[in-house]
Amino acid sequence: MTPPLLHLEDELTRLTLAPHLGASLVEWTLRSTGAPLLRPPAPQALENGLPGKLGCFPLIPWSNRIAKGGFDCPGGWLALEANSPNDPFPIHGSAWQQPWQVIEHSAQQALLQLDSQQPFAYCASLRIRLSGGQLQIAMHVTHLAEQAAWHGLGLHPYFPRTAGTRLQTRATEVWMCDEQKLPTGLGQVPEIWDFQQPRLLPDTLVDNGFGGWDGHCLIQQPDLGYELECRASGSEYFLLYCPVGLDFFCIEPVSHPVNAHHLPGRPGLRLLEQGQAVTLGFSMQCRLL
Repeated sequence: MTPPLLHLEDELTRLTLAPHLGASLVEWTLRSTGAPLLRPPAPQALENGLPGKLGCFPLIPWSNRIAKGGFDCPGGWLALEANSPNDPFPIHGSAWQQPWQVIEHSAQQALLQLDSQQPFAYCASLRIRLSGGQLQIAMHVTHLAEQAAWHGLGLHPYFPRTAGTRLQTRATEVWMCDEQKLPTGLGQVPEIWDFQQPRLLPDTLVDNGFGGWDGHCLIQQPDLGYELECRASGSEYFLLYCPVGLDFFCIEPVSHPVNAHHLPGRPGLRLLEQGQAVTLGFSMQCRLL
């Protein structure tokens, strides 16, 4: 038996959640046309338990990749193993690969909770709300282990990409990457990745972290009949992933850059003692065109 999905609905949109698959958002669509606001789920993604083939999933207690097989904490080295067949590094934390509990559920809201022991003890909650075409996600994580540890948060939404998709957002710096998709250094944002004004996505691969973000972006989808205005809190960075030749892209609000556990000063990470917490919020407001 497949665990039940949750359904939320407001006057404009419908949202489906899969608590058992890492609190993933399966799909978010317009009620009037069925147009996807997040990328539609891939065939058999639910049956095969693949959050990365759905619409969105949480990144807890870190975002993206960590090199060197782990990282230092005050209590010593925390060893990590690769957790995805598609990547040699530990990636995206542990929350996306565990079942969450449903604490509350109504027509327009859901509260999900995870009590995790991996890679250390923490409690995470996601409050998801639909209202007036706006999807609000509030993430709260409390460190429960006796030894302090470094925490980072993020969300990994997948957005539809058509020939007319345009992005507007601001960043002051970008991390260049090596062939392992790990950052090698900070640089100025090149013109082709400058989205201060709405522009089409590049035809070449982008898989980079950007800093100096104000938490705001606009995604224009004229071919689908709407635009999304997105706002993040607790996130001074975003990751932009534009694969070549595919029908989606990702702009991910995150609290820290890729491999921050091994960057000077551990930018964006928080060292939490037992009982301390960290939060991240993200809203996506749909407007019909």
